[in-house]
Amino acid sequence: MTTTERPASIGEARRATPWWRRPWVFPLGLLVTVFLVYSLPPYLGLNPAESRIPAPTGWYYPVLVTHIGFATIAMVTCALQIWPWLRQKHPAVHRRTGRVYVFAGALPASIAGFVIALAAPFGPVGAVSNVLLATLWFGCTLQGYRTARARQFGEHRRWMVRSFALCMSIISNRVWAILWAVVLPGQLDTTFGGSEVAMTQAIAGLTTWTGWVVPLLVAEWWLGRSRGRRRATA
Repeated sequence: MTTTERPASIGEARRATPWWRRPWVFPLGLLVTVFLVYSLPPYLGLNPAESRIPAPTGWYYPVLVTHIGFATIAMVTCALQIWPWLRQKHPAVHRRTGRVYVFAGALPASIAGFVIALAAPFGPVGAVSNVLLATLWFGCTLQGYRTARARQFGEHRRWMVRSFALCMSIISNRVWAILWAVVLPGQLDTTFGGSEVAMTQAIAGLTTWTGWVVPLLVAEWWLGRSRGRRRATA
């Protein structure tokens, strides 16, 4: 077993990281809570007329609600999974919460996301992005679970960081949507020839791509930086 695969000792597990060493924990939890409080209510009544996404008739809306339900579980459990105190002080809870994230959150949410991406009413550019996002989220999460089962804890952590970035990209997505909605309308008569439909699809396409690509790139940069620091101190 390599050093990257060695689990923490009992003594290490009991020495929980002080909260001030991880100042992002509380803001992340607050951000997830605020996002869900704002985003979920229109779907709790199961009324397609209240959907924030224009829902085609037929199967689309039920699958959309299914995706939202599983994704909600994924976001909550994912935030708990990266909480150092929980991981270090209560490893058994961490493992159980991880299984919930994988099997009742990320995997079913990504499958439902893949299906609705094929019929999303935002144009082909956005559809391709969402299909790729769902595929990568499924793959990273599954690989993270497999490496944990194999006790390859270093690789498990790396794959789950990627899964975390893709899971939380829905929040980044909303930020980018605001940015593109501010920037692009000034080009309505030039770039888009006066077509609001073309501009709307461009905003949706740019939003979906930047929403998950940027967080994933940041995650890869952070993982590379962390690996470089470990090699330097080895």
